[in-house]
Amino acid sequence: MAKVEIKQPIVEEISEAIKDAQSVVLVDYRGLTVAQDTQLRKELREAGVVYKVYKNTMMNFAFKGTDFEALAPFLEGPSAAAISKTDATAPARVIAKFAKTAKDLEIKAGVVEGQFYDAKGMEAIANIPSREELLSKLLGSIQSPITNFARCMNQLAEKGGAAGAAPAEEAKQEAPAAEEAKVEEAAPVAEEAPATEEAPATETAEANAEA
Repeated sequence: MAKVEIKQPIVEEISEAIKDAQSVVLVDYRGLTVAQDTQLRKELREAGVVYKVYKNTMMNFAFKGTDFEALAPFLEGPSAAAISKTDATAPARVIAKFAKTAKDLEIKAGVVEGQFYDAKGMEAIANIPSREELLSKLLGSIQSPITNFARCMNQLAEKGGAAGAAPAEEAKQEAPAAEEAKVEEAAPVAEEAPATEEAPATETAEANAEA
């Protein structure tokens, strides 16, 4: 079997992996222990990042004609590719964090959303928060004014309730006084009523005497 036929499936595998990829980061993994390599792969996998060691010639073939062709000059020495299709900053972020405890791990260069970055540029990319963190901060900034508004409205409602309670109490206290006033006004009318009724009786007595 010709070497070209052997290489072709590998090149196609890389091409498929970088298709629609948001970022590809080249890593020099020399010096990592087996345990460190296993842990790095685990953390990258959990972040949705594909991490695999390929021969430089295979990656060079696969990168040609794509945004990742800019990485060709860095395909020297042992190279691994960290590829993400969902979170553009995830490869750099995870690798940079892991490198703090594994000093032999180095980022060579990367292409993020079509833009090439050298090792120094990738350090800046690694400090960008994840998409979830950015969304969480955005949601928090949106909810904050709403929460403050709701708190103010609640305080106003509580103050309004206290203010409304005083007039209501005063009205209750004034109600009996008003009723007493009405009773006092009605009393003289009731006492005078019999005098009015006695007039006909007197007239009747005088009429009888004359008869």
